[in-house]
Amino acid sequence: MATRIGALKIRELENFFVPFLQNCKNIVELKSIHAHVIKYSLSQSSFLVTKMVDVCDKTEDLGYASLLFKQVKEPNGYLYNAMIRAHTHNKVYALAILFYKEMLRLKDPESENPIFPDRFTFPFVIKSCSGLVCYNLGKQVHAHLCKFGPKSNITMENALIDMYTKCASLLDAHKVFDGMVERDAISWNSIISGHVGVGQMRKAGALFDLMPYRTIVSWTAMISGYTRLGSYADALYVFRQMQIVGVEPDEISIISVLPACAQLGALEVGKWIHMYCDRNGLLRKTSICNALMEMYSKCGCIGQAYQLFDQMSKGDVISWSTMIGGLANHGKAREAIELFKRMKKAKIEPNGITFLGLLSACAHAGYWNEGLAYFDSMSKDYHIEPEVEHYGCLVDILGRAGRLSQALDVIEKMPMKPDSKIWGSLLSSCRTHSNLDIAIIAMEHLEELEPDDTGNYVLLSNIYADLAKWDGVSRMRKLIKSKSMKKTPGSSLIDINNVVQEFVSWDDSKPFSRDIFWLLELLTSHQDTTDPHLIEIMLEDGSECLG
Repeated sequence: MATRIGALKIRELENFFVPFLQNCKNIVELKSIHAHVIKYSLSQSSFLVTKMVDVCDKTEDLGYASLLFKQVKEPNGYLYNAMIRAHTHNKVYALAILFYKEMLRLKDPESENPIFPDRFTFPFVIKSCSGLVCYNLGKQVHAHLCKFGPKSNITMENALIDMYTKCASLLDAHKVFDGMVERDAISWNSIISGHVGVGQMRKAGALFDLMPYRTIVSWTAMISGYTRLGSYADALYVFRQMQIVGVEPDEISIISVLPACAQLGALEVGKWIHMYCDRNGLLRKTSICNALMEMYSKCGCIGQAYQLFDQMSKGDVISWSTMIGGLANHGKAREAIELFKRMKKAKIEPNGITFLGLLSACAHAGYWNEGLAYFDSMSKDYHIEPEVEHYGCLVDILGRAGRLSQALDVIEKMPMKPDSKIWGSLLSSCRTHSNLDIAIIAMEHLEELEPDDTGNYVLLSNIYADLAKWDGVSRMRKLIKSKSMKKTPGSSLIDINNVVQEFVSWDDSKPFSRDIFWLLELLTSHQDTTDPHLIEIMLEDGSECLG
């Protein structure tokens, strides 16, 4: 390098180093180049230091970038932009803002070399405001943009929309969006994601319908929004519409829709997603496999979930926890415990979700000794502080085992306030073991936490009835009538021809309700029949309405 540099002028020398810096891949090479830069008295060149800072950005060595910057006595705007950009890329947002503030101090037009923020400055400063979720700071930067920046720039306007939505200021986001001369997919996706983030799915849907062109990000935002709100049927509908228009699902959209399949029991859609992932090499993604395992488990196909788990090349703690929880929910307590032993041998550190699955398994199987041991092991061996859900499982374990006094003692010594689920679990165990004294204690707390839940009063009434205390039964019934309480009607979901239908007790709103009620009455009237020909006629008559 030294022989070629020879008698080159300063600008030629700077240009000589550029290819070396562009091809530089690590900090060791950079330091070697930097040594030559110093040797030829170019350490004050903002041009070369900017290029070196860009290398630090790529190699994530911000410490060396700062050393380079501090050596320059009069850094120019390009070097400041490089420092702001590097810190933003590496999510060190507070320092990016500090460099921006320092840059602003040099904007005095009367100074010898005034520095003004430009179109290369603002996108990264605004992104740093988003990262810090600092609304007031973002507003100030927006004002600076109006003063120093270009009048209309789609990149900066998109950054502003993203910043305002992340700061939950949709009013400001819409002001920017509505004032845009030109919008691209990023503009639409940002404003839609803002509404999705605060649960405003109706507004998000209206904007989605107005989009001139939709990307996979647009579809995924809607699917994930509906899933997060528990509107699983809507999430599945959007996913199907996405398929109809020919948009290929990606990893994020698949992970977003699989929980909806799990909650609705839409097994056929879940199986199609599994085959799609297999064809497109997505089963190499651990997150995809985890979501598929949960879907199969919740749809009752624990065997397929286990098969997928065994086929995974390398599972993470979520994989193991999902499988342990799935086995527990299917009553396979011993298998869940054995899998936990395998997990320990594989040196995978368990988390709180892992222990929820284990405790649930022990509760279902009546393994109260093992349950207590696992509960104690959480904090003792793994330094995991039990949360309210873990205490709920422990109360359930002790309650099912008939150790109601011990369960009550656990509740009273909990470090957090027990919720209605814990007291409800204790009340249910009192019914199983006919313990009226503790049932009354549980009911006193439930009356405070959920006074309008009919089920609690019915449960206590049943305990009175089991003990032949008819005065108590009468008192509970009068209490239910006096409060005009009504039980929430039950519902069920069924997947028919890849369309999920929900059925609620006494719901006659569906167009095929009359046919269903007719078939049910027919089945009821002939429930004692043994004539196979009559059964065949009934099935033929009802096939159209059920399809």
